[in-house]
Amino acid sequence: MNIDNAHDLNISLQHKVYKTDCEDECPWYAIRLFNSCQKGVSEALKALQLECFIPMEYVDINTEGQILQFKLRPVIHNLLFLKKTKTEQEIRNILTDMPYRLSVIRKDDVHTDYYEIPARQMFEFQTMCNPDILMRKYLSEDEAKLKAGTPVTVQHGPLKGMTGRLVRSNKKYFLLKEVPGMGVMLKVSRWCCKPLNEF
Repeated sequence: MNIDNAHDLNISLQHKVYKTDCEDECPWYAIRLFNSCQKGVSEALKALQLECFIPMEYVDINTEGQILQFKLRPVIHNLLFLKKTKTEQEIRNILTDMPYRLSVIRKDDVHTDYYEIPARQMFEFQTMCNPDILMRKYLSEDEAKLKAGTPVTVQHGPLKGMTGRLVRSNKKYFLLKEVPGMGVMLKVSRWCCKPLNEF
């Protein structure tokens, strides 16, 4: 799906209803994994009625008959996101009891509190991770931090209402959205964006 024709993305962004209950206002945690256990952790958390998100993308797979297939694969194999639908202490206990090596990203090196990704930020990030969108690039956390850009809000087009940093890559403009552990960029026209400091 070309970003210029992403009508479903536009509808999703403009008609999303934000409720005041926990279901839609809950922040998220970013969890680092230390071995190939992403699927196991995700399934274990879902079995406990906890919501997870793993960014996915289509990759080309060559079969034995040389038939090209497209399959969904995780973008990063050592990271997943968990919705905070329980208290932090309850989630700590759940993660401690799991038979996997993992670590929740914290606020900083001094405090032990988990870093909470705001609901709106996570919603925009999930929307930008739609695997059907073609003009998209993923970045590591370090790569995203090194990208120079201007904080903007998109005022027109399918990304209207979204915020992020307007950055350049290969002579094209992208909207960069960061969360702990990674970043995602979507192609955007700079004329559709307005710097946040102008509001």
